[in-house]
Amino acid sequence: MKISVNLFATLVCFKPDNTGRDPWTVDCSEGTTVGELLCMLKVPSAKARIFFVNNVHANEKTVLKDGDQVGIFPPVGGG
Repeated sequence: MKISVNLFATLVCFKPDNTGRDPWTVDCSEGTTVGELLCMLKVPSAKARIFFVNNVHANEKTVLKDGDQVGIFPPVGGG
């Protein structure tokens, strides 16, 4: 199945070189979770804390479906 992935803020360093700043398509197996996607992308789970699937808040156990759009953000800090 194909999903669209976008990494934000400090996570952009984990994007493949040829993808630029835009989302890119990732091929994965049926039943892949957000956590498994992180492993595929080699993004340490400690660095990724906020997940959206199709603009809805998700977590590492969320199962992805063909055509899903995934946004991954680092922890948010500030004062």
